Amino acid sequence: MSKPVPTGARAEVHETVELRHTLTARNHNLPPVYSTPNMIELMEMACFHALQPFAEGDEITVGTHIDVRHSAACGIGDTVRAEAVMESFDGRFYKMRACAWVEKDGAVTTIGSGTIGRAFISV
Repeated sequence: MSKPVPTGARAEVHETVELRHTLTARNHNLPPVYSTPNMIELMEMACFHALQPFAEGDEITVGTHIDVRHSAACGIGDTVRAEAVMESFDGRFYKMRACAWVEKDGAVTTIGSGTIGRAFISV
């Protein structure tokens, strides 16, 4: 059984956008902008890292629900950051507030935000 996870447990991750992270990688007719599936994956990794310190034994967390909006584009060479913060829980289900952003020329642009559900499981 996992240790109690305090409200506010958080983690931040980042990646630099490469061609493989873009719509072009999925279909050559699409523009070379960061794809929604890649943004969600980065947010999921932030959630994983926020909760993993509270796992015990062979436990990990897995996604159970995604409610995310992708609100702005970014391109190859941009560094995307994602943060996840544990907001609430109901039994073994955890609600994470997630957001992704890009900092460029001193300006911060939020590219996505929403909630992600996760649960501890034994592997």
